[in-house]
Amino acid sequence: MSHYAAQDYEPITPALCRERLAAGQLGRWWLPDGPLEVRGEARVGRLLMVHGAGSGQDSTFLQRCRDALAEQGVQTLAIEFAYLQQMRREARRRPPPRIDRLVEELMRWCDTLTHSSLPPLWLGGKSMGGRVASLLAARDGAAGLILCGYPFHPSGKPDSLRLSHWPLISCPTLVVQGSRDLFGSRQEIAGYDLGHARVHLLEDGDHDWRPRRSSGRTQALLIDEAAKVIADFMATH
Repeated sequence: MSHYAAQDYEPITPALCRERLAAGQLGRWWLPDGPLEVRGEARVGRLLMVHGAGSGQDSTFLQRCRDALAEQGVQTLAIEFAYLQQMRREARRRPPPRIDRLVEELMRWCDTLTHSSLPPLWLGGKSMGGRVASLLAARDGAAGLILCGYPFHPSGKPDSLRLSHWPLISCPTLVVQGSRDLFGSRQEIAGYDLGHARVHLLEDGDHDWRPRRSSGRTQALLIDEAAKVIADFMATH
């Protein structure tokens, strides 16, 4: 993994960050908990995007998703957990910490990025990031949840479901899932009780929304489809 270039991120305080967000500014800033990149105007709303277990906010998947969401009027605020920042510094991979530690870390980011002068902050992210967001929403509430490739179970363990907290989620919730996702496929999801959550399946997509070549579709097309669905969901909730 690459190191962030220091010149790409301006060190600022949480208070100044909120001032800039209220003024509609976009940019890359370094806060006490790490890097933040704000992209797109919040014509539809604001979405705090949390990365997956092994790739940070600069992953190709998240970059493309955030560009597509910006075109649909969704402002994304991309953060990075401390363990992944450490991975970059040490130039070696390491597993994420306990999920409850990540929930607490995300809570601090929410405190930084939430203010009465700003539009409501939706939570979400890719895979593990979406799981962390859903746990925080179940505990503390949220304006809404956008879960991209939710890991309904560990790889190869379809009976170990990560749904025990879902009955506590009361906010609008959208799951955008590839129909072939190994962490929750179309057939598996059909048997889950997801309460009020809405599920949108991306036809033939895998965990990263990549379809097979034989499908005649592309990852870019599925990402664009997802961005439209996400924006419509946020606009109507």
